[in-house]
Amino acid sequence: MSERERFSEVRQGDAALLRSRAIPSLFEALETQSEGTVAVDRHARVVWINEKYARMLGISDPAEAIGREVEEIIPHSQMRQILATGQPILLDLMLFGTQRLVVSRFPLTDDAGAVIGAVGFVLYDSLHRLKPLLAELSRLEAELAATKRRLDEGRQPRYTLQSYVGDSPVCLEVKRKARLAARTDAPILLLGETGTGKELIAQAIHGLSARSGRSFVGVNVAAIPETLLEAEFFGAVPGAYTGLDRRGREGRFKTADGGTLFLDEIGDMPLGLQAKLLRALQEQEIEPLGSDRPVKVDVRVIAATNVDLEQRIRDGRFRSDLYYRLNVLPIRLPALAEMGGGLEAIAESILQEIAARTGLPLRGLTPEAVEALGRHRWPGNVRELRNVLERACLLTDNRRLTAADLAEALPDLGEAGTDGALAVSVPAAIRTEQRPQSLPLPGYDQAYDEFERGLLGRALAASGGRATEAAQALGISRAAFYKKLARLGMRAGG
Repeated sequence: MSERERFSEVRQGDAALLRSRAIPSLFEALETQSEGTVAVDRHARVVWINEKYARMLGISDPAEAIGREVEEIIPHSQMRQILATGQPILLDLMLFGTQRLVVSRFPLTDDAGAVIGAVGFVLYDSLHRLKPLLAELSRLEAELAATKRRLDEGRQPRYTLQSYVGDSPVCLEVKRKARLAARTDAPILLLGETGTGKELIAQAIHGLSARSGRSFVGVNVAAIPETLLEAEFFGAVPGAYTGLDRRGREGRFKTADGGTLFLDEIGDMPLGLQAKLLRALQEQEIEPLGSDRPVKVDVRVIAATNVDLEQRIRDGRFRSDLYYRLNVLPIRLPALAEMGGGLEAIAESILQEIAARTGLPLRGLTPEAVEALGRHRWPGNVRELRNVLERACLLTDNRRLTAADLAEALPDLGEAGTDGALAVSVPAAIRTEQRPQSLPLPGYDQAYDEFERGLLGRALAASGGRATEAAQALGISRAAFYKKLARLGMRAGG
């Protein structure tokens, strides 16, 4: 036998001897230093209890406890849980009468690793020895509670339904549907162009709902790298991927638990993640990345998109089952060009917000400025309008913004440009509900009809066949526009 083999054999023998002596020595030390010790078999029946623990439990002779189920003598014992899980509980508080005992519990296994029993130690029968530890624990709990309050305050909605300015029929319909949506927990799908106030309405619905006291968590799907989306939404357990914090990641669903999760630009969600989102909506449970255990959540989902989801379904880029799950209560938000007379109120509200935020004087609008605003198509909707108004406020000292001030902020305002706006001079007669009376001139009626037909046709062409926008461009009501179409035998394209 070589020297290395002899050394290895001696070392293994020493280790076995040390282990055989250490285990009973450790048990004896714990049993001596603790306030009580109890052992149970695999059926949670007491097989041994020391005298100190028996006296604490009011048992004069420890032998009286042998063979009894542990809960008979220790009502709040968790020893049966140790037997079921095979996992120790290193430090716990156990209520015994009016006392709180600090206890540790360990499983006992045979050579094959099967659980054959458990042992428990009462480390302290008074918490005064743990005062330094408990004081630190209380401090950390207080800090955690304060941090959570600050986070919850930051996740409270900033907008209410009053923030959605406008009293036109389309605006009032949005508000009506928002109030209806707030009464239930059904998923909502907000539809509309970029800048039409989808997140504002989502926050307003949350604020009107029974969840208003809980978190409102918003996330822009398109703004998160695809590789991080799953962990961002559903969380991740420690070690799920390289670089993850050792505490894991909570995920937006868990953060919004009990509240509302707003998913903006839902149409950009990858197909693989759409399946997990569908399951979360249907089962109200999520599975964090790297985990095989589902986690229950209580989340109300409001989704928003500025794309045609039905077209994306046809293109194979969006799941039809997820679309039908989200589209329980759709709310379409009108573009700024569809606001009609409500545009002036929106502009005035924005001017008030600009004055409050920047400290600039509060500005108004001249009638000519309001007319100029109405001639623009506003492809960027409210965001574009806010940008133009703020720029105009910075470029002039006028207390009432004029059409010239607005034109300086947006040179093509009111012109027919790349935005497809219709710039025409509309005779006052066109704005009336009825056709003007005939003049005593040959062919007047036919000439006027042709003029009006051409004007309405150009308005429809410029608006892409949308009657509401064409009517606004001509400065007439939608109802008057349709009356003229019917009289002239014309039809709107959409």
